Amino acid sequence: MLEAQGNQDKSLLGAAGQHGDGGLCTEPDAAVTRVFELLGKRWTGLLIAALMSGPGHFAELKRAVPGISERMLSDRLSELVAEGLVSRHVQEGPPLRVSYRLTHAGQELRPALTALSSWAEANLDGAAGRCPEEFHEPPTRKPPAEPGA
Repeated sequence: MLEAQGNQDKSLLGAAGQHGDGGLCTEPDAAVTRVFELLGKRWTGLLIAALMSGPGHFAELKRAVPGISERMLSDRLSELVAEGLVSRHVQEGPPLRVSYRLTHAGQELRPALTALSSWAEANLDGAAGRCPEEFHEPPTRKPPAEPGA
């Protein structure tokens, strides 16, 4: 399969795409493997995409990702916080509220997600189209106040 692709981008393959014997390396790069281990988990990409428009509270994120359970939302947010892609901000109450926002590292995923979305629309059946009307939010949505503000 790899030989049929001719001059492919070998930056996605380990060891500069070559084995010591001159043959092509078919093992994916460790970084690519790690990215898909994290972002390939169900709901993770959708949560990151939801946070691209700005910070959100738990309930807002649950509404933005239809079908996700509270337990799974909590687990995925905890993983994204641990990976440094999302930050968690507690706003003292009453009521106590927690907001989530993408870190700089999380924001840096925007070009990759945009490219993947464009690719999906061009190449995958049923992927065309934008956000369904029921998921549109009014443009006047205000983000939560910054911590300490």
